[in-house]
Amino acid sequence: MSFRYSDEVRRALDAEAPLVALETSVVAQGLPYPDNLIAARACEEAVRRAGAVPAPIAVVDGEVWIGLEESSMIRLAESKERLMKLGSRDLAVALALKASGGTTVSATCELAAAAGIRVFATGGLGGVHRSVSEHWDISQDIGALARYPVAVVCAGAKSVLDLPKTMEALETAGVPVIGIGTNELPSFYSRSSGLPLEHRVDDAATAARIVRARSELGQGGLVFTLPPPEEMALPREEVELHIAAALADAERQGIRGKAVTPFLLADMAKRTGGKSLKVNLALLTNNAHFAGELAVALARG
Repeated sequence: MSFRYSDEVRRALDAEAPLVALETSVVAQGLPYPDNLIAARACEEAVRRAGAVPAPIAVVDGEVWIGLEESSMIRLAESKERLMKLGSRDLAVALALKASGGTTVSATCELAAAAGIRVFATGGLGGVHRSVSEHWDISQDIGALARYPVAVVCAGAKSVLDLPKTMEALETAGVPVIGIGTNELPSFYSRSSGLPLEHRVDDAATAARIVRARSELGQGGLVFTLPPPEEMALPREEVELHIAAALADAERQGIRGKAVTPFLLADMAKRTGGKSLKVNLALLTNNAHFAGELAVALARG
């Protein structure tokens, strides 16, 4: 597969500088304009502050871009055209039809791995939905995390999910979930979930040693979970009440599959008076900064 590269990413590749992949579905579908563009720029700057180079990944007019020029990022953010929400299964269709879209966790993992990028920062993982017994709704992210050797830094799985089942699915897929400075799985908007983690690290250097060891074993990806900043996080009980109401609304409106997350994010912002949006922006930046530190630590060998 041939890629297009932004000037910044091309220079980084030539210099063998540390790179961090960033998804773009959060720009194309996840957040409203102009918050999506603000978030994208903040994540890129957080990676740079850590000493690495950001590489947002997207498909533009049927071409895979590793790193986006400003005009393309604005195009995704403004969403004045039909943009695809791209999981791994959708990539071939987007390329063949010369479509444009933002990449989710699964597609970003696949493309980052193909481009030789070992670290990826996102907000929250996809996983097993709460309605799984009725709709068998399990995200492509699980399979992608198991298959592609990329270290994913996130704030846990998306709050809309069935978190215990998601953790079970990740274990079955052989994907380790490691807390960063925490022994408990964060739950996106909240710092806690009630679910203990078996493994913990407290710095990027230790995380890098684990990534190297997994690579040497020839294994797939792994997940590092970083709680949202304490001063911004929402109480778990409050989040659960809002999510239950939002999911009920989604069910009544027949919203399922890929459309659930954008609906939830918008609905949560309304129900929390914008507080959930502030948490989302904060955790995205927080994750990007640690991912930058991890990429730098990996580059040091």
